[in-house]
Amino acid sequence: MREALFIKKNRDRWLKNQSAPPEAPDEMAQSFTQLVDDLAYAKTFYPTSKTVHYLNKQASDMYLSIYQNRKEESSRLVYYWKYELPQLLFRYRKTLLFSFIVFVTFFLLSFFLAAKDPELAANFFGNDYLEKTLENIKSGNPFGIYESGNPILSWLGIMINNIKVAFVFFTTGIFCGIPTLYQLAETAAMVGIFDQLFASHGLGIQFWLVVFVHGTLEITAIIVAAAAGFVLGKSFLFPGTKKRMEAFREGAKDGVKIMIGILPAFVIAAFFEGLFTRLYNDLSWFTTLLTTASVAFVIWYFIIYPVQLNRRDKQRLKQGGPADV
Repeated sequence: MREALFIKKNRDRWLKNQSAPPEAPDEMAQSFTQLVDDLAYAKTFYPTSKTVHYLNKQASDMYLSIYQNRKEESSRLVYYWKYELPQLLFRYRKTLLFSFIVFVTFFLLSFFLAAKDPELAANFFGNDYLEKTLENIKSGNPFGIYESGNPILSWLGIMINNIKVAFVFFTTGIFCGIPTLYQLAETAAMVGIFDQLFASHGLGIQFWLVVFVHGTLEITAIIVAAAAGFVLGKSFLFPGTKKRMEAFREGAKDGVKIMIGILPAFVIAAFFEGLFTRLYNDLSWFTTLLTTASVAFVIWYFIIYPVQLNRRDKQRLKQGGPADV
């Protein structure tokens, strides 16, 4: 059968599944089975066609619908962080990569600019904060700023502030993502200048080992929050084949899910900053262990695991059934 005839024969059913997917379990199962059969046929006879990509996307969406609506044996939250959020991270991996590249670019740019212009640190952090930090460096306690304040109050204050900032990153994404881009660049610049402040005094390695006790999770969550903002803006600007408001609603829904998913990262990062970062002098082995564990977790959960989950799901879709059911 020619591809054009294959598309003409099944087009109405595909469009119906896309615009008004069946809600009854039996109908959904039947539609899913037909769709998988169509996908297998297209892969066999038109392997390089866009039809394969279209059917694979529709089958994945229907599978997710089945997957999300089935009765869960485990708690909804466990399911969410184990499957739903990683699937979203994979779906928007290009947006996440863009957010990461923006952060790294402005981090490096500000790091090298600060090396040539020491006044940048004062402009970003204020003279009082800068002078206090320089005094700590001279006194042999360079990161003493983290030892000030009540640990519990510091944790709560930092957590609330970071979550508020992250939601500003997300919500302002509606303005074509431009405010989100600016805020992400500004945050990256602050980190880069802060790093240079210590690196210029021979404390570059210590900066990473101490600040990233909490900074690993915190900065990762900020990058992901910015990506959620870009998802929101992109869904409105580039709706693709969907109606603009439909695409926007989907982007907003996915963005909110991503934001909810990274809330624990902000809570834990603030907890580390309030209670554990200050221990870098007395328990340096412990703070180094926390930093290492945080880096390993971020690489696994935000990069490796979503890829593994996607590969597993694809394999099970080929076999004609939903993954991890």
